[in-house]
Amino acid sequence: MRIAVVTLFPELFAPFLATSFVGRAIADAKLAVHLEALRAHGLGKHLSVDDTPYGGGSGMVMRVDCVVAAIEAATLALGGDPVQRVLLTPQGRRFDQSRAREWSRTEKLTLVCGRYEGFDERIRQYVDEEVSLGDFVLTGGEVAAMAVIEAVVRLLPGVLGNQDSPLEESFSAEWDGLLEYPQYTRPASFRGLEVPELLKSGDHAKIAAWRREQALLRTEQRRPDLLGERSGAARRGRGEG
Repeated sequence: MRIAVVTLFPELFAPFLATSFVGRAIADAKLAVHLEALRAHGLGKHLSVDDTPYGGGSGMVMRVDCVVAAIEAATLALGGDPVQRVLLTPQGRRFDQSRAREWSRTEKLTLVCGRYEGFDERIRQYVDEEVSLGDFVLTGGEVAAMAVIEAVVRLLPGVLGNQDSPLEESFSAEWDGLLEYPQYTRPASFRGLEVPELLKSGDHAKIAAWRREQALLRTEQRRPDLLGERSGAARRGRGEG
C-alpha cells in the first residue's frame, strides 16, 4: 500500500513512521509513505499557503492554489491515478472501522491535513471524501492522519503478528460491530479481583458463548447506539424484558 500525506509539518511523522508495526510494515515493503510538504507549494518570500478570508472574519484560510498543487504533486509521487484523496476536517464523515477496512484494500491513499481556520471551499472539488475523527476540533490534521494510517495499516495482510487479531476486536465485522468482550491474563488473582473461573476451565464452547454474551452486554451498557434494534433483543435474550 502507498500513502501520501499533504502537511505543513512533515517532521511530525518521522518518529511515528519508524515505530512499532507501522515501521515494520515500511521495512517489510508492505507500506510506503510519501510526505508532501505543503510549504514547498507556498507563495512569496515566506512561502505562504494561507490568506485572509473573503467577507472578513477571524483567522486565516488555506489557499486553494497551494493545496491543490500539493495534492497533485502527491498524486504523482504515488505513481498517478487512481488515488483515493481524503480531506481531514471536523466537517467530514466520522471515520470508523468499516472505513479503515475499506481503505486497507486501497492501493493508493492521500490524506490532506488542514491548519488555521480551514480550507478554501474550492479545495473540496479535488478530493473524493472528507473524514473526521469525531465531534471535536484539532489545530491541524496531522494527528488525525496518524490515527487513520495506524487504523488502516494494522489491517494489511501480514502486518500484525497474529492474523486473527483484527477479527476479534471492537467494531469488527466478524463480531457484528460489537465492543470487544473483557480480557484477562496473569495473575489469576490481584488485590481481590479474580479472573472468571469459566475462562480457566478449558471449555472453549462455553468460553465462546460467554464472550459473545459479554460483548453484547458491554455494547449495550457503553455504546447502545451500535446495537440499534438489537438492544431490546439482547435484553430479552437475557430474560430482562
